[in-house]
Amino acid sequence: MTRLIFVTGGVVSSLGKGIAAASLAAILEARGLNVTMMKLDPYLNVDPGTMSPFQHGEVYVTDDGAETDLDLGHYERFVSTHLTRKNSITTGRIYDNVIRKERRGEYLGGTVQVIPHVTDEIKNAIYEATDGFDVGMVEIGGTVGDIESLPFLEAIRQIRSERGPDKAIFMHLTLVPYIAAAGELKTKPTQHSVKELRSIGIQPDILLCRSEQPLPESDRRKIALFTNVAEEAVISCLDVDTIYKLPLWLHEQGLDRIVINRLRLENEVGPADLSEWRDVVDAVEHPVDEVTIAVVGKYVDHQDAYKSIGEALRHGGLRQRTRVRLKWLESEQVETEGLGVLEGVNGILVPGGFGDRGFEGKVQTSKFAREHNIPYFGICYGMQAAVVDVLRHLGGLPGANTTEIDRNCADPAIALITEWRTASGEIERRSADSDLGGTMRLGLQECRIKVGTLAHKLYGKELVAERHRHRYEFNNSYRDAVEKAGMVISAQSLDGLLVEMVEMPNHPWFLACQAHPEFLSTPRYGHPLFSGFIAAARQHKSNLSS
Repeated sequence: MTRLIFVTGGVVSSLGKGIAAASLAAILEARGLNVTMMKLDPYLNVDPGTMSPFQHGEVYVTDDGAETDLDLGHYERFVSTHLTRKNSITTGRIYDNVIRKERRGEYLGGTVQVIPHVTDEIKNAIYEATDGFDVGMVEIGGTVGDIESLPFLEAIRQIRSERGPDKAIFMHLTLVPYIAAAGELKTKPTQHSVKELRSIGIQPDILLCRSEQPLPESDRRKIALFTNVAEEAVISCLDVDTIYKLPLWLHEQGLDRIVINRLRLENEVGPADLSEWRDVVDAVEHPVDEVTIAVVGKYVDHQDAYKSIGEALRHGGLRQRTRVRLKWLESEQVETEGLGVLEGVNGILVPGGFGDRGFEGKVQTSKFAREHNIPYFGICYGMQAAVVDVLRHLGGLPGANTTEIDRNCADPAIALITEWRTASGEIERRSADSDLGGTMRLGLQECRIKVGTLAHKLYGKELVAERHRHRYEFNNSYRDAVEKAGMVISAQSLDGLLVEMVEMPNHPWFLACQAHPEFLSTPRYGHPLFSGFIAAARQHKSNLSS
């Protein structure tokens, strides 16, 4: 039977439950256990696919095309397991399932209630996502005390009661604030948070205490006394300068040992091999070079909107001991302040986005990088901007545009794709009137790379698979026009119907892809496109200084 670790948070939001849970999972994996992770989100949206990046942050996409919370990105960057739509559950999805069952008569005419029907649905979702693994880490979104998360908390309380304390444990992340005026850490918020948990029948087994200052032994003892948690299980969780230090930090405090003992897994584990994480931290702390990359996007005011992009760029640097400094620019800044905002950078990345705001700034950015021989990496909307740029300025088609912005443009180089074949071989269709949610090309799909191209050199193979999330794509009617303008189509879908990558051969490094390679980048292994891009940025910097 899969052992379950439930992770909750208290006092305030954004304490880092996802990072803490992922770090523990990484240690358990390093000890030889097969670990999976899942997120329970209390909002009523079925998934975050139609939510604003300014409010929710990045939408992370899994292999099977699920649009999920960005915490799943943290999970996949820390553990080797590839997650699926089973690993991201929202209140909206739970209620949707329950109501569908009720409409079909599966409750035999009974009154449908939160207990047991909603909680049973939650429990079934947890069992389905974690079945077959040694350990399942389950993070409950929100903060203890929120009315929205109560059904999830009740469900995990029931699981603990049903499975017993050696099959399911509770880890609670809380805040121990430092009051500078008093020069003291305050434990009362943690005490109240645990009190709130206990009032609904959950006694935490482990406390992770976030604080700016090291937690003194006296405070640990006090917290243990007032929360009924063993003193050794009150773990100090200090702020770290890089999140990749956290597995090492938690291991040093014996968190994995406590968990293994509580779950009676002593005979199933070996010593923790954290050498890869030490290598990552060493590369972070001892760089041999530094580059500045401009990220010209639409949602840069919200730090989480391009979370995977930022991390993937840093991973590309880690592979070659290079510190990557990010210059975040709104694409509208390029339109209003001019191209001068792009001066002094070693590479330019234009990420994805939706809508007309700032698109012209992305087109201008592509043109600037192309004309000034600055390494350019376009992702999704960034690829579409590059195509529009080339057609307008090299292809003699000043009316080139995307129909997402102008349905009646003279040359719709980027258009709504109405039909495509999924990875499973099924034909999916959509129209301009389709619902926004679930009508994009989503998930892991293979493409064939043209031999002799930059993309082929970077990947080192002809067949690759990347994750997608987009509604508009390259219009095949403009293939000849693009190639006559000097742009090379370097990758296509296996059926040859969809353009996946383009590049400029007479440029030091100019590559754009329709997919989102940032979703497959990890700190330990990086990603070939991001590693190649950072290498090109280093070369550009070197050329300028020589």
